[in-house]
This record gives sequence, C-alpha cells and structure tokens, in this order.
Amino acid sequence: MIHPDYQYDPRIIPYALGFIETDICDIVIGSRIRDRRSALAGGMPLYKYFSNRFLTVIENIVFGQNLGDFHSGFRVFKAEVLEKINYQHNSNDFVFDTQILAQAAYFGFKIGDVPIPARYFPEASSINMKKGIKYGLGTLGIVIKYILQKSRLYRFKLFE
Repeated sequence: MIHPDYQYDPRIIPYALGFIETDICDIVIGSRIRDRRSALAGGMPLYKYFSNRFLTVIENIVFGQNLGDFHSGFRVFKAEVLEKINYQHNSNDFVFDTQILAQAAYFGFKIGDVPIPARYFPEASSINMKKGIKYGLGTLGIVIKYILQKSRLYRFKLFE
C-alpha cells in the first residue's frame, strides 16, 4: 500500500518485501523519521513531526511495538494479515491505517519498519491541520478501544 500522493519512494518496495518473504515480518511500514534532522530537512512540517512523535510513542507503548513511524502511508502486508483482520468494519478515512495496525498488533502479527525517504510539497498530502486533528483524535480513540478490548472491559467488532 502506498498513499497516492507521490510522497513515498516506491524503490523501497523490494527491500520491504524481503522482510515479508523471509518471514521476519508480517507487516512492514516505511519509516519517514530516521532522525529529527532528516525528517525536518526533508520538509516534514513541524506540527506533523511533533504530532507523529507523540502518537507513535503512545501507540508503541499500548500496542507493544517499537516502530519509528506508525503513520506512514507506505506499507507491505502479508496476505495472511489481510485475510485474518476484519478491516471491513474500519473507517473509510485516514484512521483506517491506524485501525489496521491496532488489529494486527491485537492478533499478534509481527510489525516492522524500514527507513524510507519521503518528499513533502503542497500536493503531497491531503491531510491539512483540521483533518490532522480529527485523525489524531481518531488515533487516540483506537488506542482506547484497544485497551478496553485487551482488558476485556468491552468488545469491539474491530477486533473480532
């Protein structure tokens, strides 16, 4: 999966696919944030950088992962993941990407990441500040649902 905004470099696909083919990972995400300097020098807006860092830290803690960028639009999935996850109940908006990773973590799939160069220019992202806030709140909502589901306090179709 590559978001169609020309932000991600598709030359990385064979490398990411290698982690799937060798059964090291079930999902591989392209991490745009190797370090703060390169992310910001590459054009990532400051508010996106800090929002991404904040949400990624929370998601890593709650989902038991150690990923550099939960919010990348570059992903490779093993077929088994897409066959098991009930993504038909997911949103038809940006938060879909968070939902599918939460579901994958819930079912114990191995999630990894690879560094990927990213390009930022005005047409490279359709998520503006308003949509970004909605996305961030939606992401926190998924985190809360995950916690409730894992603690067996409530059941969500998302995790069936």
